[in-house]
Amino acid sequence: MPYPYVLLSAAVSLDGYLDDTGPERLLLSSPADFDRVDEVRASVDAILIGAGTIRADNPRLLVNSAERRAARIAAGRPEYPLKITVSASGDLDPTANFWHTGGQKLLCTTDQGAERAARSGITDHADVVPLGAELDWRRLLEHLHDVRGVRRLMVEGGGTIHTQLLLEELADELHLVLAPLLVGDPKAPRLFGPGAYQTGRLRLLETRRIEDVVLTRYVPTAPGTAGRVTPADRHWLALACDLAALCPPSDTAFSVGAVVVAADGTELARGHSREAGDPVVHAEEAALAKIAPDDPRLPSATVYSSLEPCAHRASRPLPCARLILAAGVRRVVTAWREPDTFVPSADGTGTLTAEGADAVVLPEYEERAKAPNGHLLG
Repeated sequence: MPYPYVLLSAAVSLDGYLDDTGPERLLLSSPADFDRVDEVRASVDAILIGAGTIRADNPRLLVNSAERRAARIAAGRPEYPLKITVSASGDLDPTANFWHTGGQKLLCTTDQGAERAARSGITDHADVVPLGAELDWRRLLEHLHDVRGVRRLMVEGGGTIHTQLLLEELADELHLVLAPLLVGDPKAPRLFGPGAYQTGRLRLLETRRIEDVVLTRYVPTAPGTAGRVTPADRHWLALACDLAALCPPSDTAFSVGAVVVAADGTELARGHSREAGDPVVHAEEAALAKIAPDDPRLPSATVYSSLEPCAHRASRPLPCARLILAAGVRRVVTAWREPDTFVPSADGTGTLTAEGADAVVLPEYEERAKAPNGHLLG
């Protein structure tokens, strides 16, 4: 099920704290960074915070720049992003700033929390979405994507919300601002709590100095397992689709990109169709040829291919589905099932699954994979 792109945003002290224990909110960001946050808010469809943040900080959660709000309206979007809070109990102050500023508001809660929110009058100011007996982040994200049309979601905390989304492998990107302060109080709130986080190093996208703070942007890299899809799977498949655009054009073969990624998120190789002047090489074949056959990481690796690996082939002895199986790889993620354009009843997925491999299709990337092949599809 497609989810919104989930962006976690936070500022922390050098020793990892979100705040101190004083009566006033500890300002960690600089004025220029507050403006950057405002820019990010203006770019998204919705902003989410936890109920604890409402109780502690009483935020308005607005796009402050009139120019950015005007640009949203000119683009046919609401003046303000949808504001969302999450509370299992539904126990929130109906007079809080959150409910009385900006545009549309949403409370995601449990069935019992929805009843409490109705009694307190919050339903006069916000739509209330009960998610069952307990909060379910996947069900929440599905609702935002399918019912509310949210494609990009900015999450501004607090630490409990950030921790939960990371533990459930639902965060696509992390914006972390490091402030030149030390808190040192073990009673103060920290950004991340303990838990069984996904293994592997995050990939650094950007570092930027903003006055006296530093912004770092990270994305997860470790693939999922079996049919479990993680944000990293979506990142790698998007890269495979980008690689397909590098293929020399052809009227007799698809343009395909492929990436092979180890279980810890290390990229092992990448390739694309007709790479290096070879008119018949396929993307998966090109990528696998760059990896030693005895590489111990292959059995737990994932192959990402913008198009389903071929099951039948005239130009080489083995089709790509067989090459993948011969390499020991047992997980493949693709964007698009092969049409009958060149091979009737193509079914690389069937070849893979018949040998015990896991084949995952993410159809939300299908149009992106088809883009460099438009001339073949009519």
